[in-house]
Amino acid sequence: MKALIADDEKPLSEFLQQRLSHLWPDLNICSIAANGLDAVKMIHQHQPDIVFLDIRMPGLNGLQVAQTVQPHTRIVFVTAFDQYAVEAFEHHAIDYLLKPVSDERLQHTIARLKNSNHQSISNNMDLSSLLQQLLNSQKNEESLQWIRVLIGNDVQLIHVDDIAYFKSGDKYTSVFTRDKEFLIRTPLKELETSLAVKNFWRIHRSVIINVQHLQSAKRTLDGRYILSIRNHPHQLSVSRAYAHLFKQM
Repeated sequence: MKALIADDEKPLSEFLQQRLSHLWPDLNICSIAANGLDAVKMIHQHQPDIVFLDIRMPGLNGLQVAQTVQPHTRIVFVTAFDQYAVEAFEHHAIDYLLKPVSDERLQHTIARLKNSNHQSISNNMDLSSLLQQLLNSQKNEESLQWIRVLIGNDVQLIHVDDIAYFKSGDKYTSVFTRDKEFLIRTPLKELETSLAVKNFWRIHRSVIINVQHLQSAKRTLDGRYILSIRNHPHQLSVSRAYAHLFKQM
């Protein structure tokens, strides 16, 4: 059997690899991904039987990656203690490991994987709904509410609800409201960690949209999506890595 590990903290991914090699020597660790986007690419490339997914990763988190996994693949979520997520996993009999991963808990998971019928949790009819609930639960209660922009010598505050989308450039990040564009120096990656995840979705490595301003998502012949923003002239393209976010729309 082949397995892939996805964790943005290299010491933790290497530790899990070492313990798996010791406790399950027949398991082939085919690759280690350092973020969610790499995980999606590597899963597609290697077609592993098992994927160990850290929940919190840059680019795409583990829950978002799980939404792209094919039905034949078993998923084991790896997380620091998150009571809401753990209770949900237990209720739906989904495999998970708590950090720091102990040998005892890992042996229990290995036994479950060996004794499973190799059907992925992706076969559960309510998996998509569960993952979306968990994604929504990760909203930071102290999420960013105001963006400060400098106009001449004056500082203007823009409420995040008025922002349609962010787009990163070479040196600046563009902030688009219904009728204006502002420039700020805050990198898109930094903004992403501060915005409420239920409203702000990354659709491309350089674009985050406010879904409250989304008017429509049109699927193209090659499987991509083109987004129309309400009261805004521009259309935005969704990269393949984020297309799964719009499949249910």
